Amino acid sequence: MIPIEDFIENFYENISKFTKLNPWEITNDLEKILNNLINQLSSDFIVTGNIAVHKNAEIEKGAILKGTIIVDENSRIGSYAYLRGPILIGKSVNIGPSTEIKQSIILNDSAIAHFNYIGNSIIGNNVNFEAGSICANHFNEKDDKNILVKYNGELISTNSNKFGSLVGDYSRIGANAVLSPGTILEKKSIVKRLELIEQVK
Repeated sequence: MIPIEDFIENFYENISKFTKLNPWEITNDLEKILNNLINQLSSDFIVTGNIAVHKNAEIEKGAILKGTIIVDENSRIGSYAYLRGPILIGKSVNIGPSTEIKQSIILNDSAIAHFNYIGNSIIGNNVNFEAGSICANHFNEKDDKNILVKYNGELISTNSNKFGSLVGDYSRIGANAVLSPGTILEKKSIVKRLELIEQVK
């Protein structure tokens, strides 16, 4: 078991007491988790179908929201961003123009600049992605698509062909950097511009 709260402070408290699961189990089960959360939201959220947006959040013109999505207070979804749920956007999150988010959690005060892709990932608090950086979620180039993660020197199978990254609080991801599927980043990690993170080869 990868203890998510070693990477993201108060994770289970912020996400309304998820059953404690591995990160990829959470992203794989996110649809069910968010449907439960939507039923518990306050009247400060405007719910349309399976999309819940806080009344103080901003959705700019041209942004597309599909699937089950929660956008919390003071967050902004930039123009022509493409959100493919299930997705949870925390408080005071900035999703920049023309960014794509799929099946992910992005927590409070984080910023995903513009022209980014975040797939099947859990992004902590106060994380910053510069322009063009990517959380890849699938091995296009491998015959065996099963994603492995490396934790404490041990390889762990996710038994899934879709998982991106677990990114700890206060991390900084430079422009045009790529996090390969199965990336695990400690709190306050720094990824340089144009850097490729490939923890399992």
